[in-house]
Amino acid sequence: MDAKVVWKKRMSFEGSSDSGFTVPLGTTPDVGGDDDGLRPLELLAIGLAGCTAMDVISILAKKRQEVTSFEVKVHADRQEEHPKVFNHLTIEYVLGGKDLSREAVERAVHLSAEKYCPAQAMFAKIVPIDLKITIL
Repeated sequence: MDAKVVWKKRMSFEGSSDSGFTVPLGTTPDVGGDDDGLRPLELLAIGLAGCTAMDVISILAKKRQEVTSFEVKVHADRQEEHPKVFNHLTIEYVLGGKDLSREAVERAVHLSAEKYCPAQAMFAKIVPIDLKITIL
């Protein structure tokens, strides 16, 4: 995989990768930005959420679980000093559906964490991750 960012102006960039899709990157005015795009660390958290979400929804479909709503929330605590790296992550899976099996959901979440999601595997090597499941 190859990815790049192209500078547009001031602290504004456009990111792209092999898929051809683009995403705006920016920052706040207090550091010279125009508040016109996602922050790079936000993209890392979104990438983590998306990676595990795709695994979990796919596994649940194979288990014939009737999911009607699903979101993955990533809460990232950051170090106070520079570099302000993530120092703890909580991934919360919030699902609604008809007769969802808690056991099936837990299995899907753990398969994603332990076997399938490369983003989660990378982060797990450097920062503690807590998993939370909420079934509505």
